[in-house]
Amino acid sequence: MSEHRAETISGRRPRSQHPGGRDLALDDAIGRGTRSLLALQKDDGHWLFELEADATIPAEYILLQHYLGREEPEIERRIAEFLRAEQGADGGWPLFHGGALDLSCSIKAYFALKAAGDPIDAPHMARARAAILERGGARRSNVFTRILLALFGEVPWRAVPMMPVEIMLLPQWSPFHISKVSYWSRTVLVPLLVLMAMRPRARNPRGVTIRELFLEDPESVRDWITGPTRSPLATAFAVLDHVLRRTEPIFPKGTRQRAIDQAVAFVNERLNGEDGLGGIFPAMANALMMYDCLGYSPDHPCYRTADAALHKLLVLEPGRSYCQPCLSPVWDTALSCHILMEINDPDLEPAIERGLTWLAEKQVLEVVGDWAAVRPGLRPGGWAFQYENPFYPDVDDTAVAALALDRFDRERWRPAIDRAAEWIVGMQSRDGGWGSFDTGNTHFYLNHIPFADHGALLDPPTADVSARCLGFLAQRGDPAHNACAATALAYLKREQEPDGSWYGRWGTNYIYGTWSALAALNAVNADVEASEIRRAVEWLCARQRDDGGWGESEESYWPDRPRGTAPYSTASQTAWALLGMMAAGEVHNPAVARGIAYLIRTQNAAGGWDEPWFTAVGFPRVFFLRYHGYSVYFPLWALARYRRLTTSNSQHVPFGL
Repeated sequence: MSEHRAETISGRRPRSQHPGGRDLALDDAIGRGTRSLLALQKDDGHWLFELEADATIPAEYILLQHYLGREEPEIERRIAEFLRAEQGADGGWPLFHGGALDLSCSIKAYFALKAAGDPIDAPHMARARAAILERGGARRSNVFTRILLALFGEVPWRAVPMMPVEIMLLPQWSPFHISKVSYWSRTVLVPLLVLMAMRPRARNPRGVTIRELFLEDPESVRDWITGPTRSPLATAFAVLDHVLRRTEPIFPKGTRQRAIDQAVAFVNERLNGEDGLGGIFPAMANALMMYDCLGYSPDHPCYRTADAALHKLLVLEPGRSYCQPCLSPVWDTALSCHILMEINDPDLEPAIERGLTWLAEKQVLEVVGDWAAVRPGLRPGGWAFQYENPFYPDVDDTAVAALALDRFDRERWRPAIDRAAEWIVGMQSRDGGWGSFDTGNTHFYLNHIPFADHGALLDPPTADVSARCLGFLAQRGDPAHNACAATALAYLKREQEPDGSWYGRWGTNYIYGTWSALAALNAVNADVEASEIRRAVEWLCARQRDDGGWGESEESYWPDRPRGTAPYSTASQTAWALLGMMAAGEVHNPAVARGIAYLIRTQNAAGGWDEPWFTAVGFPRVFFLRYHGYSVYFPLWALARYRRLTTSNSQHVPFGL
């Protein structure tokens, strides 16, 4: 056992020596939570929790089967039950639990239920239809929804912004090169370019149509294409769209075929076995439809592989069946190992070691991914989010995984940790921060093209991801990376909001971002009396709810909406607030004691916490997530850290996370 590891998992005082006596309720809550988490560990050492999105993904799964013209009656029946259960009181479907109707999500859910056989005069369908029409009907749907409708012949293709497949042939210096958009946009867009070029028609064997969702004949609409913003740049791009639409018929056929071939080659190279293109549902679905429209047989290896990847995302349980947007085993395993280490019990070492051994084997060391377009000389060394996704590791997973390996046994896993540090340092952006999958992905002019109405085309640096990378570099403590850490710290300080919080790109929202930043500031031994820390603590304290918990709605991603508040408390967001407060040296703050009491009081009989709310995000204002693991491991982490700090001689958190 290395010195570093001994410091982190041994030396726990017997309970009889705990200052102030034994906290039986805290011990019991930690014990029950630990048993719950251990019971969910897989035989090979890893953890995997469900990852739930809104109704869009399950609806698209049903519609994909109708596009392909094949029947999966039992799966369709189960998913239709899920969709009906998710309908909101306003008649539509929200982007997150308890949210307001989202028009595009509601259109897809209605379409999927009708395809599954629900009659349009059924009460739930009538309510949905009325709600959709009240908000302008299907004409007002977003670009991706209109593409789906065009594939089914519900709207003309001129309702879809121009994205010629020929952009696959543009040089890298081009303003529209595929490397200039985010990884998720890239993997979704490339097969979609082929579909938009070939314009296939869904088989739709039942002939389902949703014309009743339009207030006017789609063929009569002349102003489908508008910019996502009202800027002069958006106007210019709208004009460019018109020019491309007029000239597309004279594009050379040979050039188009070369572009299609290049798009197919891109997808084939990144098909990623049963884990799927990019590891995400929209890219996988587009890849399968691309193969179909190119005439691939269902027995073709590429077709079978893409189809198997989609089926791997299904959750089929009695009374609750849906399709996940992706899988999160690396993230879940790394965080679960952090939590078990926090509990500081030598009896947990075998479970932690099994988890970390599995994790270490998932490091990407050979494949040079798309990130190399900007960092061509950088060796790979990161981790992906999914089981396998070697072209698309991300620095957030990499930092969290390497932090766990370093905390448990630095010497054993030093080569893996060193490679992770090399890759993370190499992925730092010029401003000192980090994006998730790419570096320098700040081509903001692309947000003005008509296709970008979802607002999620790019992967710029963000405070939460940057904080995780800084925390890793600080815990590792290599002087060679001091300059990198210094610029990261400066970036993080610049990103603090005027009210003292930090924006949370991948977790909801300012509570998540503030915890992330405070953890990093603690890791670099920032003075707890520094103004940025004091302001953050004041912000967190001011947002604690009367029940002792914290909660934040997904609505905080919209401008001018309240930050750090919700009409409810959640266990995961309470845990983030508590971890942030403790990182800021506030373990004895009465607000922390009230938060700990809230977690103990709300723990369920199984040892976890009930949390129907979404506390994570895929794309702000467009696509939100509910990690089922967050209500299992984050509250346990906060309880264990509180016990560690209140029963030890030091109240400083000695870790980067």
